[in-house]
Amino acid sequence: MAHALASRKYNLLLVARSEEELAGISKELSSRWQVKAAYLAIDLSLPEAAAKVYEWCKAGNYPVSVLINNAGYAVWGTFASRSLEEHQQMIRVNAETPVALCHYMLPLLQQQPQSYILNVSSTAAYQAVSTLALYAASKSFILLFSRALRQELKHSNVSVTCLCPGPVKTNFINRASMQAIQATADKYGMMPDTVAAIAIRGMFRKKSEIIPGALNVVSAFLTRLVPKSLVEKIAADLYKTKEK
Repeated sequence: MAHALASRKYNLLLVARSEEELAGISKELSSRWQVKAAYLAIDLSLPEAAAKVYEWCKAGNYPVSVLINNAGYAVWGTFASRSLEEHQQMIRVNAETPVALCHYMLPLLQQQPQSYILNVSSTAAYQAVSTLALYAASKSFILLFSRALRQELKHSNVSVTCLCPGPVKTNFINRASMQAIQATADKYGMMPDTVAAIAIRGMFRKKSEIIPGALNVVSAFLTRLVPKSLVEKIAADLYKTKEK
């Protein structure tokens, strides 16, 4: 997404945990696209993370016109098998910090002639998923929050879009230790640059909801027609673990 924006000559503010990786990406973006790419290394699972991002933007007097909440990960396993802290940390990254960033950054976005918020959800948002219970719930939260915020801001200069991708060939599987479904992810996963291009194009077209990939569109639509119990059984079979 950073490359997709940089190709449109947007200067960038990059936020993630690894300062070393951020420095490398910043240099690459600046060299390839001739844009400015400042960065802030911070753990977005920290309760104060959003406030620090906002303070950094204010201190740098950055004219922010696009906010992309893309950070997120999954905790895989039955609810009881994982610690409460693991669950809560994921919820902070997937849901609480994006909400806080929207709240903090909205006044800055409203200062620009036209601004955009892109929140990243998932096709997991369209059904309950056992062994990914809180991940799916957090993504459903982001989807509903984004649609509500869009309605509140529909007469303003800020457009809100929610991206709901299916499997994407990133480090998601390894981060969640979900190697058991690696073959399925490899078969149906989309390339990150393809998803990013679709997302950024849809955001600038002010779409409310973006589901990349025809198969993902169909599967999301079917969740509205098929009984929930059947959808949930299919999801449970797909993401089941070896836990007793």
